[in-house]
Amino acid sequence: MFRSFTTPRSAADRMGRAAGTGTGGRAPRRLVQGLVATAAALAATGTCLATTATATTAGQQAAPAAHSKTAAKDTTREASLTGAAKMYREDGQRVHFSFDAHGFGPEEAGGTSRGTFRFSHFTADGKEGAHFEGRIDCLITGGPVATATGVITRSDHPDGRVVGKRVGFTVYDNGRHDRLGYSWAGSSIPEMTVPKCLSAAPYETVETGDFTVRHVMPPVPTGR
Repeated sequence: MFRSFTTPRSAADRMGRAAGTGTGGRAPRRLVQGLVATAAALAATGTCLATTATATTAGQQAAPAAHSKTAAKDTTREASLTGAAKMYREDGQRVHFSFDAHGFGPEEAGGTSRGTFRFSHFTADGKEGAHFEGRIDCLITGGPVATATGVITRSDHPDGRVVGKRVGFTVYDNGRHDRLGYSWAGSSIPEMTVPKCLSAAPYETVETGDFTVRHVMPPVPTGR
């Protein structure tokens, strides 16, 4: 609707058989037995060391991998507002909203909010209306409710002053009965000054589509 990872080599060394030459080219029996025993002991020691080295290396490799997997999992636990829907209008007006917002709080307060929003409003016959899109600068969630604000970056509205203006949205995720509100209900976008993270109550009813609010509180900063 809108444009917009060397695996280490084996540590086990191959050991050749020890050969001692005595008088006539033969080694004394005791010497041979001693060398055989020594070789066996060294071989056993080498095998043990190789096994230990392999186990240690595997453990060292597994630990960072497990840590990375946990870290990746943690980064997915954040608040979000996603989805798209058409509002119900008795007179058939075509009003659509979509969100892809993630994070929590404004950047200047240490927040991580980011994402995009889009909305459009057209008459029933589609002859008059406009599209709007922008970037999210704040997202706050609480249970099934999300409030987001963002700045319009593009629009085909005839009043060019809408570009650069901040607008607000509030979504109540209520299963198949979602609701939505927005900051310009009582005024026009070019004339309004909307603070970050503020919007109106969710007074509009969703006709088709769905919004999803995921509430995850961010960790409390150390020292606060």
